[in-house]
Order: sequence, then structure tokens, then C-alpha cells
Amino acid sequence: MKIIFTEHAKFEALRRGIAEDLIISVIERPQQRLMSKKGRIIAQSKYYDKIEGKEMLLRVVVIESAGNYKVITVYKTSRSDKYWIKGG
Repeated sequence: MKIIFTEHAKFEALRRGIAEDLIISVIERPQQRLMSKKGRIIAQSKYYDKIEGKEMLLRVVVIESAGNYKVITVYKTSRSDKYWIKGG
């Protein structure tokens, strides 16, 4: 599996203080994997953010093709209840 970061994804990860190794771990082992309205995959996992001092949800939007992943964007949110699928 190859993971490719778009320039936009690199910029947003840096701006939002999200480590590349955390992004990769969510892509490789997401707690939930959802489809977006545009047909993209959203890999998401809850984690404890030391900087924020609380549980956060990391969402990674990717396009999957031939077993490879192209990271479109990435963001973290404290509003996991908005995005988390119960029982999923």
C-alpha cells in the first residue's frame, strides 16, 4: 500500500498540527471507514490529543485506487458525536 499526500493535505496537516505518522496509522487501521457523498473514503479514529488535552476525532479523506491511497485532506475535531457512527 502506498500513501500519497496532496500538497493541500500536507498544508492542512501542518497548519492543524497533525503528525504524518498519526495520519498514516488512521489510514492503515481506522476505527471507522465511511463513504463520502463524493465517493471518497473517510478513515476516522478517536485519539487523545496532548496539545488539546482531550479526546479528538481525526478524519482523513482519501481516494483509494489499486490499493493505494491519495490523501485529499485531514482534520481533527472535538465534536466526534457529529461524525461518529454509533455501533459502527
